[in-house]
Amino acid sequence: MADPRQVIPFSPRASGAKPAEITLDKLSLKRRGLGLLNGLSLSLPAEGVTAIVGPNGAGKSLALRVIAGLTDADSGRIALPHAMRGRIGLVFQRPILLRRSARANLIHALKLARIPRSERVARTIELLALCGLTEKSDRPARHLSGGEQQRLAIVRALAANPLLLMLDEPTAHLDPQSTHAIETLILRIAAQGAKVILVTHDIGQVDRLADDVAFLHQGKAHELTAKSQFLSRPNSPAARAYLDGKLLL
Repeated sequence: MADPRQVIPFSPRASGAKPAEITLDKLSLKRRGLGLLNGLSLSLPAEGVTAIVGPNGAGKSLALRVIAGLTDADSGRIALPHAMRGRIGLVFQRPILLRRSARANLIHALKLARIPRSERVARTIELLALCGLTEKSDRPARHLSGGEQQRLAIVRALAANPLLLMLDEPTAHLDPQSTHAIETLILRIAAQGAKVILVTHDIGQVDRLADDVAFLHQGKAHELTAKSQFLSRPNSPAARAYLDGKLLL
C-alpha cells in the first residue's frame, strides 16, 4: 500500500486493475420542506476528471458536501473505493485561508495531515512550486490575488495526498490568465492519479478538462456521459435546454 503521507506524486491504481466507482445511491435531503436532493444517483469513475454541471440550485455543491461528509443526507448511501476513504479533499469557490503567509498555510495543513516535522519544509517547497507561488511564499495569503489564493487552496488540499479532490467552481470570477493557471494545475493533479470532481458553469472549461459529465437538475442526475457526447448530443431534454441557455430551475 502506498505511503498515505506522500504528497506528490499521487498513488495511481495498479496497472491493469479494473477501476472502481464512486457511487451515490438515492441521496435525498430536505430543508424546510424543500427537496434539495431528490433521489440523486450516480456511479462516477474513480479516475479522471468528472464535471458536474446544471443550473443554480440543482444540488451540485450540496452533492460535494455530502460526499465529503460535511453535510448528512436524510437518506441514501455513498460508496467509495476503499483507498479513497479518509483521503478526500474539497476546495470551495471562495478560498478559506488562514491569516498567515502562503508558506505557513501549507505547513499548517501538513501538520494537520500528520506529515512528520522533518518532511514539512521539503513538502512545502514542492507544493509551492506546484502552484507557482515559490516567489510569494512569505506573502500573507489573504494579500494574494484571487487566482493565487485559489491555487494555494488547491495545493493545500493536497497535503493529505487525497485520492479524491473535489473543486466547487474554482475559477468563478477569475480572469483568463488565472483560470488557465488553475486549469493547468487541475490537469497535473488528475494526471498524477487523483480523481477530480469539478463543479462548473463554464462549458468551455468542461470541454478543456472533463473526461465525463454529470448533469444535475432539481436534485436529480439526468445523465452521466462522455464529455464529447454531452456537448454534442446530450441525452436528456433538460440537458439540451441547459446547453441552449433555456433551462430555468
